[in-house]
Amino acid sequence: MKKFYVTTPIYYVNDVPHLGHAYTTIAADVLARYHRLNGHPAFFLTGTDEHGQKAEQAAKKSGIPMQEYVDKYAVVFKELWKKLNSTNDDFIRTTEERHKAAVQRALQMLHEKGEIYADSYEGWYCVPCERFWMEKDLKEGNCPDCGRKVEQIKEKNYFFRMGSYQQRLKDHINANAGFILPQSRRNEVLGFLEKPLGDLCISRPKARLSWGIELPFDKDYVTYVWFDALMNYVSATGWPDERFNKAWPASVHLIGKDILTTHAVYWSTMLMALGLDLPKTIFAHGWWTVEGKKMSKSLGNVVEPGKAADVVGVDQFRYFLMREVPFGLDGDFSVDALISRVNVDLANNLGNLVSRALKMVEKYCDSTVPSRPADIDAHWITLNGDAIARYAESIERLEFSRALEEMIRLCDTVNRFIVESEPWALAKEPAKKGKLDNVLYACAESARLIGKMLEPFMPQAAERLKKQLGLVEFGAPEWGGLKGGEKITAGEALFPRMDEKKIAEIKAALAPAVPRKEETALITFDEFMKVDLRTGIVVSAEPVPKSKKLLKLQVDLGTETRQVVAGIAEHYTPEAVVGKQVLVVANLKPAKLMGVESHGMLLAAGDGGKLVLAGTWEPVKGGLKVK
Repeated sequence: MKKFYVTTPIYYVNDVPHLGHAYTTIAADVLARYHRLNGHPAFFLTGTDEHGQKAEQAAKKSGIPMQEYVDKYAVVFKELWKKLNSTNDDFIRTTEERHKAAVQRALQMLHEKGEIYADSYEGWYCVPCERFWMEKDLKEGNCPDCGRKVEQIKEKNYFFRMGSYQQRLKDHINANAGFILPQSRRNEVLGFLEKPLGDLCISRPKARLSWGIELPFDKDYVTYVWFDALMNYVSATGWPDERFNKAWPASVHLIGKDILTTHAVYWSTMLMALGLDLPKTIFAHGWWTVEGKKMSKSLGNVVEPGKAADVVGVDQFRYFLMREVPFGLDGDFSVDALISRVNVDLANNLGNLVSRALKMVEKYCDSTVPSRPADIDAHWITLNGDAIARYAESIERLEFSRALEEMIRLCDTVNRFIVESEPWALAKEPAKKGKLDNVLYACAESARLIGKMLEPFMPQAAERLKKQLGLVEFGAPEWGGLKGGEKITAGEALFPRMDEKKIAEIKAALAPAVPRKEETALITFDEFMKVDLRTGIVVSAEPVPKSKKLLKLQVDLGTETRQVVAGIAEHYTPEAVVGKQVLVVANLKPAKLMGVESHGMLLAAGDGGKLVLAGTWEPVKGGLKVK
């Protein structure tokens, strides 16, 4: 029997769940439900990533103990998934003992095999991303992923020989077209692997970070958060115990495109080193914007999934996320689009069809589904069969929007059939009772099949529809599942149309918050005057050894010549800056950059990757105070 294992990434606990978290989890839930309904044993995993420097810093800022902090946020995620009707079979937390034991077992195995070694490291470190970067990777001196400032760190650490698996990973990707999807993401990873793949730092000294899983072979270090987190998909299955093999390998691993490299490269090479099969498919979906803008607390436009589900309905919210955007592309969330999907697709079309079909059976057949006709038009069998086949193919390809489009298209077809058949006219002619029964059976049976398609996406509505049709289960996805004689209960509409009052309520609830102004953003004149800005003239310039970005400058400040290291080598040659008039922060504490002391900082402005040094309107001597 076909087994199915679907995972989401585990979500970091430094903040509350957002729209992207809900998107991935609902998509995974749709897949798990679909496979269970088709008789496949399904295992659905999600969870929380609770170690690392970001979590530690967030807890300190909150003023609560680390474990209490991560416990609090884990509950927030669990409660949201329950609200959104997620049927995850497990919720893994990286602070659990079962996970810690698996991570330490993996580390010990790799260390004993020589896949992990100790070495000194000097380079740039991004705290928000918890990642080391080479000088060549930085963008304008900042982290290439998040754009924030990096710190220079020199320390001993442990490294995983990731680079030795580069060719093997490339070969696997090229031999398995469905391993990384969509195609654009596959190409992205192959492009990344065209450059030399270095080894991966997999530790942090406890002196700098204590919140993590201790290395089993060195008690002074904890595991790097990515190595820790990426093991959860294995640890949750019971690895290395025997039950692990009942679930592994993962069938579909869903992630956002921002963590594609980490999962497609880091995780894959880790699994290779451990001798474990790779997941069958890693699918990286797109990001959500809000009315064309990136979600941001400063803009006040962050969509809270729980609030959206409360005001519009859980099923309606699930439908919108799965229907609005082809899975894999970026999408835009707007309240107007959400309302339109609910009123047009669900209320006017699907809801209206079910309501009409059941009320006609109630009115013309005493609430009893007519017997299945022996001579039903073969066209109906083909029509419904083709729709269900296309729907199933779409879900198997993770084309959720297209699958729902097939369902809505079938609703359109049946609605037109009702109009063309005019059952209300047939009911007035007793001689046409047989034809009326055939029409009503076709409508009721189509409602059953539509319910079958509805079930993975909108489980609450599907349950109501079962009761309305007098069914315990929808049954097989083939025409003719209703035998006739089922007692129906029309009841209330599955999806009532939202009136102006309800729309106003939704818009008010989901309106962007007014960003809070930070008082600390403004400084006083006295505070500004603490910065000693001076005019300077560059006397000499030379590259900093082993750095593509830094120049070592000697700057005339009138009474002295200062050595200043500036990250301008990608924009200015040494010859081009000699004689330049510059502005210097003269009272900055000295700092070492790539081992070279810098006693000041130049001012510059950047625009679209171009950097321009700041100077004065007209030439002046060095050392003048800028006021």
